[in-house]
Amino acid sequence: MRESILHTDSITASDATHETVDQIATPSGTKRMILNMGPQHPSTHGVLRIVLELDGETILKAVPDIGFLHTGIEKECEVKTWQQVVTLTDRVDYLSNLSNNLVYALSVEKLIGDIEIPLKAQWMRVMLAEFQRLNSHLVWLGTHALDIGAMTVFFYCFREREDILRIFEMFSGQRMMTSYIRVGGLALEPPRGWQQVVGKFIGSFPSKVDEYENLLNSNPIWKVRTQGVGFVPLEDLLDLGVSGPMIRAAGMKWDVRKDEPYSSYDQFDFEIPVHKENDVFARYRVRLEEMRQSARIIRQALEGMPEGAWQASAPKIVLPEREKMKTQMEALIYHFKIVTEGFRVPAGEVYQAVESPRGEIGYYVVSNGTSKPYRLFMRTPSFGNLQALPALLEGRLLADSIASLGSMDFVLGDVDR
Repeated sequence: MRESILHTDSITASDATHETVDQIATPSGTKRMILNMGPQHPSTHGVLRIVLELDGETILKAVPDIGFLHTGIEKECEVKTWQQVVTLTDRVDYLSNLSNNLVYALSVEKLIGDIEIPLKAQWMRVMLAEFQRLNSHLVWLGTHALDIGAMTVFFYCFREREDILRIFEMFSGQRMMTSYIRVGGLALEPPRGWQQVVGKFIGSFPSKVDEYENLLNSNPIWKVRTQGVGFVPLEDLLDLGVSGPMIRAAGMKWDVRKDEPYSSYDQFDFEIPVHKENDVFARYRVRLEEMRQSARIIRQALEGMPEGAWQASAPKIVLPEREKMKTQMEALIYHFKIVTEGFRVPAGEVYQAVESPRGEIGYYVVSNGTSKPYRLFMRTPSFGNLQALPALLEGRLLADSIASLGSMDFVLGDVDR
């Protein structure tokens, strides 16, 4: 952890904060301090730097400094074929890679237009996206509780997360960067015995959520550190582009899965948790209830999974089965063409949004008719949510900053990309 405390009269413009210092100039004769928190601070949940101006224990101004994890993924997509881009979407939000796989696949399929995704592939996408939501929320709850001092919850959450990662590995061969959702369907046929593994997990998971809740709701320190902390008016959150659990904890019932259904979400029965307290505790309750609803969706997908194909019948777009490549010359040719040249997508532009664990993630994709995207812009929820950081911290006590910060649940790869 790197923390440097400077008096305002000793600050120079030689470091990266010279613009920040100009913005937070203090009246003459006052003794205010600049606290430079990060980018290696363990409670920033990534390489985020926050420049805080303090008057005693009160935060007068908070300026987030981003860009430490910039990878240029959007630009890199322009030199990859449409199918190669899938591996890049994994690395935007590394705690919710399947959500990025899904929104990208839906965008390209919308551009192609005449491709029909089998119902089994759609339901499998929904099930895995909800597993990803559970995975992300478990990481958030465990680390957020650890920030506030509740160490036991961290171990409990990562116990269940490990089971989810094993399920991802069973489906794709990878624990995190799965690249499992592809244009046209799925990367691989669902493995044998997946029903038993998923059924065993989902049968016991709701009771685990009850454990988390019992541990924290009965903890007086947890309640004091979270209730009434981190309030921002709903109107301000909307003006700043905040989405996801943060606005649902402020009383707004908006979820892309319900309001703009995709991938057969309209065929599932689930509720959208909403609270009106608009504080750290309300965001915790929303995410906890979202885990229960995700488990509900997964159970429906498990019990009602349609039979049939797991990828579209589109030989010029979807890689043929390995067995066919060994016996059919046409399949071998298609495989060679797709791998070496990629497939062409009709010229046009689309915007597609899905509900990731952090909020609305949207991909604006432009095609010029070639085998590579002309432009790909990602509207990531963490970037929008992070804009609310000054409103969340300014005027509050320094001791509340970590709890407020953690309640946002941002991922810096999602911010910088």
